[in-house]
This record gives sequence, structure tokens and C-alpha cells, in this order.
Amino acid sequence: MRVLHTSDWHVGKRIGRFDRMEEHQEAIDRVVTVADDEQADIVLHSGDLFDRSIPPVEALRVGISGLMALASGGDRPVVVVAGNHDSPGLFDALAPLLVRFGVHLVGSIRRPDDGGVLTIETEAGTAHIGCFPFLRAAQVVDFMERADSWYGTYADRVRGICGRYADEIGTRLAKGDTGLLVGHFMVGGVNVHRGLQRGERELHLGEAYAADAMAVPTMLDYVALGHIHAPQPVPGAQVPAEYAGSLLPLDFGEAGEVKRVVVVDTAPDAPATVRSVDVGAGRPLIRAEGTWDQLDARDDLDDAYLDLVVDTDGPRQGLADLARDRFEHLVKVQARYERPEAEARATSDRPLVEVYAEYFETTHGSAPDEQLLAAFSAFEEEASDAAD
Repeated sequence: MRVLHTSDWHVGKRIGRFDRMEEHQEAIDRVVTVADDEQADIVLHSGDLFDRSIPPVEALRVGISGLMALASGGDRPVVVVAGNHDSPGLFDALAPLLVRFGVHLVGSIRRPDDGGVLTIETEAGTAHIGCFPFLRAAQVVDFMERADSWYGTYADRVRGICGRYADEIGTRLAKGDTGLLVGHFMVGGVNVHRGLQRGERELHLGEAYAADAMAVPTMLDYVALGHIHAPQPVPGAQVPAEYAGSLLPLDFGEAGEVKRVVVVDTAPDAPATVRSVDVGAGRPLIRAEGTWDQLDARDDLDDAYLDLVVDTDGPRQGLADLARDRFEHLVKVQARYERPEAEARATSDRPLVEVYAEYFETTHGSAPDEQLLAAFSAFEEEASDAAD
């Protein structure tokens, strides 16, 4: 059986002031082309279909029409689990409408015998798929054998759910069938490329949300995971298992990453083979540093989204306007200069809302509106009250 694995589309995600819907559409169209060219039998999408739990109408249209195009009129089943950016309720509401087109949406974590494991017929045979949407730290799942199992670590809970799905798949497997798991969780040891801001949601990364490699069942043909945007194998997995990665570079921490889909070939009594197919859609993202004259002279910046760091002798009034006039797709610009110690101390003593307003203007090229500053001040007050 040939499986196409894609993930983390984040349809509707903007970068700075720029809408990227056309780029999302281009990338999805390329995934459909790869699925057709490779003659994939089934498609697995491992979550974060949308960037927001309630996506804008256009994002909803692009995402759903993309899934339907992948399903090819029902001839090629598509299975999608909800990621941490998706709404489980929206997925579950849309599921009965889309299943007739060959698109299987799984929004909530379900019992293995009640939608947690899907058995689907494809042109290459029968696939049994464990479907594991994103598990939040405080979420309780009612099919675990003992209630006290929920007092263990997050890793224990993920391992328990995966184990239950694997057990159910084991009871259904017949000779020649394919066993798969599609999930949205992080395995410890994965490369997140921390540094510049990335498209992953920081709240749902780190030790509190880390499973371990023992969560990946060893008796399956392939495990398709999402949540991590850097394409890579799942660390420590004993079976073929991959993070397909995001479909577009979503922030400057992902600049330069080669975005892909994963094509998997399974065969009875043999390990699955895994290969990457580059997608290569969307406008490039570049973070560039140097003096203004150096940046102005570069011809590789004209068609890219830009995060510019400009070396100056001191504060430079009008830098944001200058950069925005020169570079059509400027996202961020900041001046870099040696700050006197007294200035640094003065900055630290200023009200946070004032420092935030200066940061916003430097980053976005315009002053924040009063409503945003009021929201910032309210948040600062709540944080201060909570700390007390």
C-alpha cells in the first residue's frame, strides 16, 4: 500500500501584515499533484489543518476543498486528526458531511472500538488506522482501563492511548492488511530548532507535553506524526515513523527548511520504505543583517518576506518607513547598535506598556492602536495579580 503523509498546513496563517492564502492554495495543490503522480492509495494528515480553531471562511474553503481534492472523488481515502490549533468540535461537526466524499475527520480522542481506530478499504487492500488527535494536559479520556492511570505523566497517558489503539489494530489485522497510526504529539528528543520564532505554539511544546519513544507502537507498518514543523524521523521509534513537517515555512525560525510530504510503501512481512517529496511552495523567508547600504544592494531580498536587522550608529528615525518603501514584503525591521549602559537601565525602568509600544512600532512600522495597548495593560495587571 502506498501512503502519502502530510501535516501542519496551518491554513489561514499570516506573516506580519501579509495574507498568505494564495501560498497555502499553491502548496496544497502541489500535495494533490504529488498524490496523483505517486498514485497514493491513502492520505494521512496528522493535524493542524487550520491555524485557528475557528478559521476564517476563506481558510475553511481552502482547507476543506484541498482535502476533497486529495480524496479524488472518494477513490483515495483521506484521514485527518485534529491538532492543537484545530477545533475538535468543528472537526466532529464536519465529519459526517465529508465522509461521503472519502474524507475522514477525527476531532476528539475516541474509544478504539468507537471511531478511535478506522478500518478503511483502499484499492491496495485494507488499512487499519489508529487516530490520535492532540491531547491537552488536563484532558480526561474515558476509555483508559483504570481511572488512576490519569494521575501519571503526560508521557504515560500518550503511551497508554497509543497502546490501546495498537491492541485494537492487532485484533483486526488479517494477512496482507496494513496497520497505521496518525497522531499529533511531540516525542522527546525531537529537533524543534529553538531560537528565532517558529510556527509551533510554544505553549504546547516542552517537557510538559513530551511523550517518549515507547509511545510509538512497534507492531505497526508506519506512524505518521504532526505538531513539529521541522521535517524529521521520530526520534527513538522502532518502526518507520516521521514528522512530515509544516507545508510552508510559517515564521523566520523555519526559514530555509525544505518542506515536504512523505511517501510510504508498505508490504507484508517487510519494513515500510519511506521517502520525501519536496513541496517547495510559497514565497521564501529571509532574515538578513548588515548596514542599510549592504541590504539595499542585495538583489535576493526583493521577492522574499524579510526580517531585517540594520546595523546603525544609534537610533534611526524613519527606518521602518525607509525599509517598507524599499522592500515590498518587509515583515520586521530593527536597528542594531551599541546601547549605553545608562540607556539600557532607563529602558528597564520604563513602564512595560511603553516598551511594548516602542517594540511594536519598530517591528511593524506603525504605532499600535489604543485598544491593543489597553489589552496589553490589562494582561500585565492580571499577570501581576496572579504573581501576588
